This record gives sequence, structure tokens and C-alpha cells, in this order.
Amino acid sequence: MNTAFVFSSAALRYDLGQHHPFKAIRPEAVKSLLEHSGLLSQADVYEPEMASLEALSGVHSKAYLSRVMRASRGEEVADSLEYGIGTTDTPIFSGMHEATSLVVGGTLLAAELVASGRYTRALNLAGGLHHAQGNKGGGFCIYNDLSVAIAYLRSQNLRVAYLDIDAHHGDGVQWIHYNDPNVLTISFHETGRYLYPGTGFIYELGQGAGLGTSLNIPLEPYTQNPSFLEAVNRVLEPALTWFKPDVLVLQAGADAHFFDPLADLALTLPGYQKLFKQIVQYSDCFTNGRIVATGGGGYATWTAVPRVWGSLYAALSASELPYQLPQAWLTQWQPHSSEPLPETLNDPEPDIPRASEINVHNSRTVTQLLELWSGVAKSKTV
Repeated sequence: MNTAFVFSSAALRYDLGQHHPFKAIRPEAVKSLLEHSGLLSQADVYEPEMASLEALSGVHSKAYLSRVMRASRGEEVADSLEYGIGTTDTPIFSGMHEATSLVVGGTLLAAELVASGRYTRALNLAGGLHHAQGNKGGGFCIYNDLSVAIAYLRSQNLRVAYLDIDAHHGDGVQWIHYNDPNVLTISFHETGRYLYPGTGFIYELGQGAGLGTSLNIPLEPYTQNPSFLEAVNRVLEPALTWFKPDVLVLQAGADAHFFDPLADLALTLPGYQKLFKQIVQYSDCFTNGRIVATGGGGYATWTAVPRVWGSLYAALSASELPYQLPQAWLTQWQPHSSEPLPETLNDPEPDIPRASEINVHNSRTVTQLLELWSGVAKSKTV
């Protein structure tokens, strides 16, 4: 399967601070793992350019863009907090407009490669900034690269199914497209009762012409592989059958992994591998295999993220990471980590005392969502 890998070392400039949990080096570590594993050809690596103001303004307001650009130049922006920047989680930094525009440009390039037919699938691991909204940043996200790419795909008359498996609800993408009947947003995430951004409940189904095109599956903390995969299978098949998308846009946050320090879901590496393979199978059935994928959350920077996103690229390209990680890669990256790097694709299975109760609760949530959604879906055509 031909899969493009979009990458720029300049994306390291998306630097939220030395002590911030978001580490821009993650795509570089994954690229290195793929190269050491013999999975990535340089012929499939594409370097992006910054997204234009025209592309950004298709999603973000002029007022917001103006404030980001002023803050980026070091100018004082008195009302920055009202626009979600200058906070602890989304701090202002020099060159933030240019750095974020490059991230957006990467996801936009991935979308262009797929829409043009040059590639069936394309991956931009620097992307996935799903919390940025039209008039506001937040949650480590300044511009919403996913929505800019979706807007481009829509301009090519493609119906877009957006799938978000980040531990945090994909709120920015949802709200930006909440009224659009040609964009289906589906988010599997830890329930907003406990976790940022506090949204993503089953009654958020879209509005106006977009009613029925927003589906949310809020999962209980400590949800494990079987329950997560069951929810995905129960929701994706009827939703994609109904919507009939042309392309799948995937935000593949790695923070649902049990090692992640900022969320409390309990997926393991084998669970992620099954999940990615299932998503690819759904794309084969419903979008002729077309996927535009990004990274996203993932704050176990060394112990989980490289293996999760390496497995994502392997699934997209119909290949396999070696079970035993290459020694050359371990040697290269171990100095960056304060913890020993896992040497294989296996993880210890977490012991969750309330596992059966969690599974029952998640199954009930999916049933309630499908009942609500099917009542809406039956009343309209798409």
C-alpha cells in the first residue's frame, strides 16, 4: 500500500517549553524507528511548507489569526487569554504562527497527496491539533490542522469521515464542522466528566443540517483493549454505512496508552495494533482505502509514542514493525529518556480491578448512543 510520510525537522519549532508535556521531537523519533526497521523509503517522505493565510482563514477568524501573529512577533496581546493563548497549557512562544502554520501545512499536504490520487494514504505525525477552535486555541493547540485539511478535502467535493481516537475529545474539529452535513465526526475518548476538555457526550449529535453527523463515545477511565475495540466496531460500521464517506481523516493520539501520564485509558501496544488494523479495514471497505492520518496527544514520549505511531505507519502501509525493536534505534534514543525504552512491541497487561464493571458501562454507553443517533439518522438522508 503506497503511504506518504510527511515530515519536517523544522516542526521542532512548535516548542511549548522545556517542561511542557508536549514534545515536538516525537515524529523524528518515529521516523528514525521506521528507518531502522526498514519500513520507510525516502521516496515516500515529503517535506511540507507553511499553510497560507488563505487556508488558515477558511477555518480561523481574522481576529484570532491577528492575535496569534502579533504574539508570535513578541507584541503584547492584552486579550490573549480570551483567545486561549498565553495559558499554562497553550503558552505564547516566539515564532508560534510560523511553527503552527508548518504543522498545518503538513496535514494539508497529506490531504493533497491523497485527494490527487498520488497516494492512497498519507501521515503527518506532527499534526493532530484537534482542540483549536475557529476563534480560540487551547489544549496545546494553536491552529487546527485537521479542520484546514478537511476544508480542503471538501473543496475537492469529497465527503469526509473524521475519526478521533485520542484520549481527549476532539472538540475543536467537532464544533468547527458541527453544522456540516458532509463531514462526519466520530470521537472515542475518555469521558469528559473527568478529563479535558469536558465535552464529547453522547447527546452532542450535530445541529442544523449537520444533525446526526457528530458521534461521541465517552469511555470510562481504565478502559482496556477489548472494550475499546468493541466500541469502535459497534459504532463505525453503521455510521460509515449510513454516511458513505469518500475519505477518512484519522487523528491517532497515542495518549490512550496505559503508560500515558495525562489520561487514564488503558490500551496496550497490541491493542493499538489491532485498532489500527481494524481502522484500515474499515477504510478499505468504505473509502477505497483513502486515509489522511495525523498524530495528536501522546505524553509517554519515549515508552509508548514511538511504538504506537510506528505501528500506525505499519498498518497504513500494510507492513509490520519488528517485534524486537532495532538495537541501533534503542542506542540512538535511550539517552533522551529517563526511563528504559521498551525493547519489544509487547506490554504488560494492566491489572484493572473494576474491569468487568467498566466494560458493562462502556457497552451501555454505546447502546445509548446508537439508540439516540439511529433515531436522528433514520429521519434524514445524506
